[in-house]
Amino acid sequence: QVQLVESGGGLVQPGGSLKLSCAASGFTFSSSWMTWVRQAPGKGLEWVSGISTGGSSTNYANSVKGRFTISRDNAKNTLYLQMNDLKPEDTAVYYCAKSDIRGPGTQVTVSS
Repeated sequence: QVQLVESGGGLVQPGGSLKLSCAASGFTFSSSWMTWVRQAPGKGLEWVSGISTGGSSTNYANSVKGRFTISRDNAKNTLYLQMNDLKPEDTAVYYCAKSDIRGPGTQVTVSS
């Protein structure tokens, strides 16, 4: 079955950086459009970014455009999210997703 496991979250100061990873298994990763979504405390799910099967096409929410970069390594079945210039409003649980299937998530907290 589809398994997605995120890692790389943590506590970072405003302006800092983190790189999230998502290890995928149980499906043909290289044939799947993948996304990152997040959920801030007390709020609903927010789509963050998506990437095409080969990685040539990416898109971003306006709130993270220019600061976050999505990428993938199909040889390693791994999805990434490089997050730079982090802001307190980026605090959330981050999930990688294939369609409506998500992993357990990784917590990102941006605070001084």
